[in-house]
Amino acid sequence: MKNLIEISKIVTKKKVKKIEIFDDHSLKHKGSKFNEFYEALMLGKFKNDRDAATYLYSCSPTDDKYRQLKSRFRKRLLNTLFFLDVNLPSSSGYDRAYFSCNKDWTLVKILLSNNAPHTAAALARQILTIALKFKFADVIVNCARILRKYAADTDNIKNYEIYDQHSKQFQNVLDAEIRSEELYQRVYMNYHRPHAKTEELKERIDTYCEALVGLSEIYDSPIVLYNMYLVWAYRYEMLHDYQNMLEVCTKAEKYIEDNPRFYQNEKLATFQLKKMSAYLHLRDWKNGKINAEKCLGSFPVGSDTWFDFMEYYLLLALHTDNFLNAIAIYNDATGNNQFKKLGQLPREKWKIYNYYLNYLIDSMGEQNPIMLAQRTKAFRLQRFLSDPILYSKDQRIFTVLVIMAQILFLLEKKSYNAVSERIDRLKSYANRQLKKDEYYRVNQFIRLLQQLPKADYNPAHLTNTEKYYDRLIEMPFRYRGFILELEIIPYEKLWNMLLARL
Repeated sequence: MKNLIEISKIVTKKKVKKIEIFDDHSLKHKGSKFNEFYEALMLGKFKNDRDAATYLYSCSPTDDKYRQLKSRFRKRLLNTLFFLDVNLPSSSGYDRAYFSCNKDWTLVKILLSNNAPHTAAALARQILTIALKFKFADVIVNCARILRKYAADTDNIKNYEIYDQHSKQFQNVLDAEIRSEELYQRVYMNYHRPHAKTEELKERIDTYCEALVGLSEIYDSPIVLYNMYLVWAYRYEMLHDYQNMLEVCTKAEKYIEDNPRFYQNEKLATFQLKKMSAYLHLRDWKNGKINAEKCLGSFPVGSDTWFDFMEYYLLLALHTDNFLNAIAIYNDATGNNQFKKLGQLPREKWKIYNYYLNYLIDSMGEQNPIMLAQRTKAFRLQRFLSDPILYSKDQRIFTVLVIMAQILFLLEKKSYNAVSERIDRLKSYANRQLKKDEYYRVNQFIRLLQQLPKADYNPAHLTNTEKYYDRLIEMPFRYRGFILELEIIPYEKLWNMLLARL
């Protein structure tokens, strides 16, 4: 009862008249500007403040009424975060427990700042019990410190020693986790740089890997273990050692399977996507297909993770000449009712995949009636060939890929003047916008295309192609999910397909 009295005193003195949040009840009031703002955001109607201000008030974003609405709207959104439903089926027990612990930890701090130490200590003990079960080192240290102080204030020597022991033990674990995070982050930052700039990291990554193995042998922490497996996976990926990368990811999956208490959707998805990447680069359709079908059952159909797997699955089918499977995968993904809710970037990628699939259908249909039957009515070739192709600078690779697809169709039609015009456009693009290091393979393929008009589109007359083709072979395809590395069909394979059609 004394805890309820402590809380009641705080609430009586400082309670607000109304808690403003977004819940099912408040969202039913369709006439509210808040709800209008919320629904428009969810539908992706705004790119910036100007769009929102114009939509809501037909005013500029500096207008006071818009700025006031935005400020109150932001506060209401933040308030709603305290009432998120963490018991959704897609949330793991580990994630739910961590969220609950941190939310309750906020209450502990509020209680302490309002002079309610007894209630704060009681709640901290509840949090500590859960944190010890899941080995949340940061939460354990925070709670142990509060409870150690409370034990000292109440002259409870036995409890003081217990909480002091927890504090010291898990402070060491927390330090190890922080160190493991640092090592992972150093690798991750470099991993996201262009391929040519990651070479220097290879000299340091061995040190990071050994340090993480050492930490994992001393401290039984899921965070340390996850970071160790991830860094080793990155190491092998940078070395193009995809077999060992598969072994590391399989060990990580086994750890997750053997320790269901620490299961996290995001971590499992990361390792399974890495395996898909390995199978893609090994061009191992058989095992990649088995892995894809297994993984796709692990996540909700239509989720962002599901679409990520479908993209790798599609690329694997395309890179291994399983074109009918690729068409089926494409139809399955784009036919999902969540597809339209994807962001603009992934939807644009799937749109470009469709261009190449239709080219494969057109070019192979005459020998394969089953392929020809896959042609979609939605694809309009003439409209596609007349597309001006306008993408922003950060999506310049889409421009290149679409122009290349146009070239493929135009070669089928023997429209060589139109092909030459597009090759010139690619040449100009390569010279001005495609950096040599970042777009190395793209540039080599464009150089190959430039030889076609010089040979009057006769393969027998082609010269000066070996060096560009050899460069493609020497610098093999590498895709880490970055759009600048995207190759729907590997360039060396696409070149051979193109020559065969000529």
